[in-house]
Amino acid sequence: MLVVERRRKARIAALQFLFGLEFHPLEGEEELEDFWKHNPFRKSVRAYAEKLIWGIIEKQEEIDKIIKESLTKWNWSRVGLIEKVILRIAVYEGGLSGLAPSRTSISEAIELAKMFGSEDAPKFVNGILDRVFTSQNWISKEN
Repeated sequence: MLVVERRRKARIAALQFLFGLEFHPLEGEEELEDFWKHNPFRKSVRAYAEKLIWGIIEKQEEIDKIIKESLTKWNWSRVGLIEKVILRIAVYEGGLSGLAPSRTSISEAIELAKMFGSEDAPKFVNGILDRVFTSQNWISKEN
């Protein structure tokens, strides 16, 4: 399995787990272990997904603040739950942690939005991430 495929599967697993946390807050590591029992993945996929999951959980307040600052004509409460999680993954992965190149994180977020979001989600996610990554100097407009 190519690195690109493993990372996409890891992002999907992280998305699924983090989306579930929107309804049932994390009480301990047992929930993640239970998630893996019901969603078996290769060790490499699981390892990358866990980097994303724990990093996002640890830095969620900072991530949400960064995203909220880039929302124009939108209120955070109006952003769909799936889109919030997709945005968090991209901001953490391609910005705060540097686990992936910025442009890769944006492209992958758009793909996740196509797979799991509404019809308008890819365009919305792209617009927000463009503003976030530019305002944070994680990517320049010229490149």
